[in-house]
Amino acid sequence: MTSVPVMLSIAGSDPSGGAGIQADLKTATALGVYGAAALTALTVQNTRGVTGIHGVPPAFVADQVRAVLDDLEVGAIKIGMLGTADVVDAVAEVLAGTDVPVVLDPVMVATSGDRLVPEDAVEAIRDRLVPRATVVTPNVPEAAVLAGVAPARSVDDLGAASRALREAGAAAALVKGGHLGGPESVDVLADTAGVRAYASPRVATRNTHGTGCTLSSAIASGIASGLALRDAVGAAKDYLDGALDAGADLEIGHGHGPVDHLWRTR
Repeated sequence: MTSVPVMLSIAGSDPSGGAGIQADLKTATALGVYGAAALTALTVQNTRGVTGIHGVPPAFVADQVRAVLDDLEVGAIKIGMLGTADVVDAVAEVLAGTDVPVVLDPVMVATSGDRLVPEDAVEAIRDRLVPRATVVTPNVPEAAVLAGVAPARSVDDLGAASRALREAGAAAALVKGGHLGGPESVDVLADTAGVRAYASPRVATRNTHGTGCTLSSAIASGIASGLALRDAVGAAKDYLDGALDAGADLEIGHGHGPVDHLWRTR
């Protein structure tokens, strides 16, 4: 018998395939990990944007997660879009009885700064899931909301936000600096060993759909494969950089297209 690492994604569906559950499963597969999935919502979505959301009942979300955990040897869990406080609570209840590492990608704030979830869901994520997370991976506006700080404007600010999230209860926090612009893309991790910056040349591309989903599921896949957190973050960032670079020439959709999840096999 051959053992394979397992990563469970708890997130919403993207019918255009570039983000959400679909991106998570593609990422896991590309990294040699078995991907399982519990759906939290169906979306009407493509590369141009999201125009509709149909939530899955909280008890049914919990039942999906429980079914996977009761049967599969899950090495790590990635949590993405949850949508409502009731779904957050349902997921938190299921995870309370497990010690599986959790990568929390708090899908709460759009690039424009608009809130994607109601305030009670933000509070539930902050109170119930951030303290349960092995690492939380917010972008700049999400980190500001969760940590109660001003949006980062510099790499030093990213470090301050990541430390603030640790003070809020997360074991580690990786604040993504994509919103800052500049020639480099810098993400900053705060963990028990201190603060570490991961920098790479910024890829000139409009095909950025699903980057946050891809990075967080790659981190979870690395952890499921036995990597320590800092190594999992470094490997995930390398994978995403390659997917962005290879995906720059993809012609999929008429908006912000997806990254190339299969770049290593092409």
